[in-house]
Amino acid sequence: MSYKQYVRWSRMPTTWCGGCAIGIVFKQLTFTLEKMALPRERLVMVSGIGCSGRAAGYFAFDSVHVTHGRAIPVAEGIQRGNPRLKVIVFSGDGDLAGIGGNHLLHTARRDVDLTVICINNQIYGMTGGQMAPTTPPGTKTLTSTFGNPYQAINLQGIITSNPRHFYARGSAYQINHLQSCIRTAIERPGFAFVDVVSFCIENNGRRLGFRSGHEMLFRLKRDYKLNPKPEGLLRENELGIIQNEGPQD
Repeated sequence: MSYKQYVRWSRMPTTWCGGCAIGIVFKQLTFTLEKMALPRERLVMVSGIGCSGRAAGYFAFDSVHVTHGRAIPVAEGIQRGNPRLKVIVFSGDGDLAGIGGNHLLHTARRDVDLTVICINNQIYGMTGGQMAPTTPPGTKTLTSTFGNPYQAINLQGIITSNPRHFYARGSAYQINHLQSCIRTAIERPGFAFVDVVSFCIENNGRRLGFRSGHEMLFRLKRDYKLNPKPEGLLRENELGIIQNEGPQD
């Protein structure tokens, strides 16, 4: 199959702003599905509320656009109802780690066979640029005008706290590695979390002094480096895959 067969072209163009990273991740996911040759009848896409949540309507296979923070439990219900399906969650950091944080904790703990792709742009983009759980300390946002006084949520720590786990960190710039993260996550049975370092130019980047999405994209090139064989956890500026199959008998 061509990647084009996974896209609902009648819905194009998308509602995403020019220079947004979501479209990059969307495209890399379709490229990955093409390489895996997964039949559309075995795929289900689930997304929540937010800019990333719009993605559900752009895939040309069964998809569900659910209420805020509820993408993971709906996806879990679908997977448990039909374990033959490959169920993918495509949503943002605010939806998955903020409003949906409790579901993330427990579905990961139960090791449900899901692939979660988190578009981590460190902001609530659709609603204007409010501080999110992933916003770095000191960052000025619509709701932290003097700089975020809190530490960002540790997504890697949450996922890897479980004995059996899969955590991958990719970025919207290093696309070959991103495809590898997505493919490995889909192929692996159990809960797999792909944390994609992304950006929002209109409701975050411009406030921080960036002039374009292009500038933010090349900041990822500068700041993040691939660690192909990490020993232990990834550092803050590292991309890679961390997985553990759990206690040995």
